Amino acid sequence: MPWSRIISAVVAIALASAMIVLGGWYFAAGFGVIVFLGQLEIFQLVRAKGILPAAKTTLIVSQVLLITAHLSPQLADALLPLLGTLICFYLLFQPKFATIADVAASILGLFYGGYLPSFWIRLRDLGDFAAAPLPLGGFWTDTWLPIAQLPVGLTATLTAFACIWAADIGAYVFGRLFGRTPLSNISPKKTVEGAVFGLLASTLIGAAAAYWLQWPLWSLSGGLLGAIIGTSSLLGDLTESLMKRDAGVKDSGALIPGHGGILDRTDSYVFTGALVYYYVTLLLPVLSQW
Repeated sequence: MPWSRIISAVVAIALASAMIVLGGWYFAAGFGVIVFLGQLEIFQLVRAKGILPAAKTTLIVSQVLLITAHLSPQLADALLPLLGTLICFYLLFQPKFATIADVAASILGLFYGGYLPSFWIRLRDLGDFAAAPLPLGGFWTDTWLPIAQLPVGLTATLTAFACIWAADIGAYVFGRLFGRTPLSNISPKKTVEGAVFGLLASTLIGAAAAYWLQWPLWSLSGGLLGAIIGTSSLLGDLTESLMKRDAGVKDSGALIPGHGGILDRTDSYVFTGALVYYYVTLLLPVLSQW
């Protein structure tokens, strides 16, 4: 593995960990920057196909959506159709008639690039942030143990990120060493062996985290969460690969040395945030009653 890739990964993990621990506006603002850069790459990909999305409008309303997700998650859900309508309204009054592809790409940018990532902000905001609060709603505490008593948003987000990292690293390393069977023509370098090992690694990390967090039926609840995250991260990776293949490019950008663009490093997170959020808020309480 090139050193540039290793160094970039270490820096990214350090920054992500700091954002997750602090939470509050630190996490929301950091995620806002990531979403903004990711949407720029999405629109760059669709422009390569001759499509002209409402890029500026979508970028602005997506930031509004992220801010709202931090302040009022329920209102963010109500804003989605309103903001989508606003984007379509903008496209109606352009000098050149918008095409179906222009509208679809704009809504894709809002939903895929803005709405789905907003669930990470909602997830991190779960729980009590009253312990030694920092400015801008940042979380800190002098007592980090037992970890089961930390805010559920903090522990669930760290668990989800750890599962994604385990899935990505496990699939990459095992696939490089032992991969023989191609997984999909969409991404020729991915192998079935790597995908299976990545899913297994994510499942094990999920189960281990659930044990430490004292979740009910920890082997089931944690293992199931890890399996869901491993699967959704793989599907997110393949979805972005499909977009790049259709656009005829190898990487979505060149911002991160050794990795490519923001989308190349965050594609595994796009679908995962919403799944983890609803798993923690809907399914986990049900399991706790067993």
